[in-house]
Amino acid sequence: MFGQRLRHLRRARKLTLSDLGERVGRAPSQLSLLENGRREPKLSLLQALAAALGVPVEELLRKQPPSRRAQLEIAVEEAQRDPLYASLGLPHLRVGSRVPNDVLEHLLALYQELRQSRTKPTASPEEARRANAELRAKMHARGNYFGEIEQVAAKTLTAVGYRGGALSQGNLTSLVSHFGFTLRYVQDLPRSVRSITDQRNHRIYLEREQLGMHTPRTIVLQTLGHFALGHAVPRDFADFLRQRVEANYFAAATLLPEQAVVPYLREAKAGRELSVEDLADVFSVSYEMAAHRFTNLATHHLDLPVHFAKNDESGTIYKAYANDGLVFPADEYGAIEGQRMCREWGGRHVFATADRYSVYYQYTDTPTGTYWCLSHIDPSHERDFAITLGVPFEHSRWFRGRETTTRRTSRCPNGECCQRPPAELAARWEGHAWPSARAHSHVLAVLPPGAFPGVDEADVYAFLDRHAAE
Repeated sequence: MFGQRLRHLRRARKLTLSDLGERVGRAPSQLSLLENGRREPKLSLLQALAAALGVPVEELLRKQPPSRRAQLEIAVEEAQRDPLYASLGLPHLRVGSRVPNDVLEHLLALYQELRQSRTKPTASPEEARRANAELRAKMHARGNYFGEIEQVAAKTLTAVGYRGGALSQGNLTSLVSHFGFTLRYVQDLPRSVRSITDQRNHRIYLEREQLGMHTPRTIVLQTLGHFALGHAVPRDFADFLRQRVEANYFAAATLLPEQAVVPYLREAKAGRELSVEDLADVFSVSYEMAAHRFTNLATHHLDLPVHFAKNDESGTIYKAYANDGLVFPADEYGAIEGQRMCREWGGRHVFATADRYSVYYQYTDTPTGTYWCLSHIDPSHERDFAITLGVPFEHSRWFRGRETTTRRTSRCPNGECCQRPPAELAARWEGHAWPSARAHSHVLAVLPPGAFPGVDEADVYAFLDRHAAE
């Protein structure tokens, strides 16, 4: 990308390699290596080039292609590095200035069609659960802390002048511009997507509607995360899951920056006043986002093992993570999502409290030890979800709400605790009840096909066509 930007700026100023070489004291052959991406410049040369071209250093280092032509050339070069492309046995194509843009467009379209035809069109539920379990194991091994993404988020925030506190609307607008996009709010976004990025016209389309954790600014940052982290089209469902986790992490690390949140949490811990609700208020994020971000930083910076869960009123688990020894129910593949949470856990009891939207605190005795947790219901327009964050008993002393006297016992996940009715109750009613179950059509369905499961490409392309001329 640097070489493309250097060539673009040099040609825009009608300079030859020799002309520019004279200005910076370098041979034209050295500059040619830079433009072709075969060598990286030292800081002194980078500064000299920027001065000679009359631009700030940041202009040379921007990650966005300087033109549509440059974007095509880079994409063709990246395509040829793909082992799938190499398997065709074609000689390397050097894209000269005489190759028309439409030829490059055709090559890339054929390459994308090749990739899609060779990519697994769908994944079975078993494969999806296995991929989910493997990804969670990797997150556990890292304490759910991704230092490399923290660094990308920090550098990005520095580039737009972030000074601390909650991310402002001005910061968000600057971030969008930093990546070369503009925002467009619409009312006709396809139901299968949260946002659509038009890479040709550099627009991000989204709605203003707030969906629990997925506020419009969160969705924007998740979208930008894919570009900040250099994601390509997912190869398979496991790759799709990994990219989604990384993009979500980038959004959280941008909304709750490490350099601002860690000192805040350390001060709260020292005062024994750790609180997810305070974290959400101070940084103007949803409760779920604050709890999720806490799991990123608590183990790495505060030496706190934690567990996190998101479940609906029936107890169905949508998200879960633990590195504190708590054992979640899991299937034979190790997947937790879709399993039913023990009815004695805080994430279930919070729905039965008199004030279901206040924070609920509970101690739970389990076969692996006693845990303290806080649970809070995050309402959405579809259904309510309980967000739970917990720690082993000995670490509860750092949290607000530790004085609760609510205590319950769970013997799960062995099934004897709550999934089977008490023997006396079963003896009284077994054989005398015939419930009419709700139909769950998703049980019979495989995961939706495509690189982005569940997305209706026909709807997406029709949407882009409608808005392209605006």
